[in-house]
Amino acid sequence: MTFVIGEEEKMPIYEYRCRKCEFIFERFQKVNEGGESLTCPVCGEKKPEKILSGFSSSRGTESTSSCGSSGGSSRFS
Repeated sequence: MTFVIGEEEKMPIYEYRCRKCEFIFERFQKVNEGGESLTCPVCGEKKPEKILSGFSSSRGTESTSSCGSSGGSSRFS
């Protein structure tokens, strides 16, 4: 999968956590590029752990997905 807007290729931001000092940092990377060559910017430890992160949208509209605010539990509304 490649993210393309207009003529520019966009790279997603990935978050990594150092396995030694637990510092969390971000890197722009191509989708098929791994983190094997990365090192922690604080302690220099190799091969940080890729972590899942949330995302945001600048659309400013309500979600229309099946996991949106309509239906299901109102516990999170």
